[in-house]
Amino acid sequence: MSAVDPTVALDVELGAEAAGVSRRRRRWPPISVLLSFVLLAVLVVWAIAGPSLAPHDPALQDLKHALQPPGDGHLLGTDQLGRDVLSRVMAGARTAFVGPLVIAVGAALIGSFFGLLAGYRGGRTDAAVMRVVDLIWSLPGLLVVIVIAGILGGGYTLGVTLLMVLSAPSDTRLIRAATLEQRPRPYVEAAEALGLSGRRVMLRHIWPNVLPVIVANSFLTFAFSLVGLAGLSYIGIGVDPSTPDWGRMLSDGRGLIWDNAWTAIAPAVMIMVTALSMNLIGDWAFEAMSDRGRRR
Repeated sequence: MSAVDPTVALDVELGAEAAGVSRRRRRWPPISVLLSFVLLAVLVVWAIAGPSLAPHDPALQDLKHALQPPGDGHLLGTDQLGRDVLSRVMAGARTAFVGPLVIAVGAALIGSFFGLLAGYRGGRTDAAVMRVVDLIWSLPGLLVVIVIAGILGGGYTLGVTLLMVLSAPSDTRLIRAATLEQRPRPYVEAAEALGLSGRRVMLRHIWPNVLPVIVANSFLTFAFSLVGLAGLSYIGIGVDPSTPDWGRMLSDGRGLIWDNAWTAIAPAVMIMVTALSMNLIGDWAFEAMSDRGRRR
């Protein structure tokens, strides 16, 4: 019986240790993604109970303490009507989270339906779906929203609805492309050979395999929708002026930069950081879900 080469044994041990470290690294996301999840958790809490957790009533006006700098019970100071800036930032998380979430989920559902249908059925179904998608895709989305919202009087619900409809073509194109890549796979042919219906093949077999693309794109849609809705509020056709909203706060604070810069800085930072965090989480989720699929 021959002795084991110490060098080989050491290489095996180091390889096992490296594999263990690699698995641990895959298990824990990078620090930037962890911080993004923390921000997302804070945003969710603020969206649910922001006005209740705020140090002051976000709608309370106190003209005697208008444009007060940070301090004296107001961490970020007050705006031109004496309202606490921090409290309004916390309360504004509701419109900043709910609207983009509805847009992202709605666009993903619409895109999943038409993308799977076009990619799997092909032929005339694919041609009909994609011609409509191309037509909507060719329109300048945000400009269309501004024009329609301006004609109809604006409003948060209208903005959310329009952005959801105009975001769906992007999801449809991506999901169709992913479905076309999955369509000739052996597992699809096996499912069809077993006599499974087309609907079952699409929903139970193809859709889970294109889910990483859907999830990643949904986070991107959330980020774009957040900026889009904030832009509508910034130009005055989004939320009602009395509603705490980051875009509206940024619009109101642009002329107060020399009196209390935080009236503009705070909502602008929240918009940028939230959009960046959604992008980071989306990229990490795509890689994590794709790696899990490869390991299987």
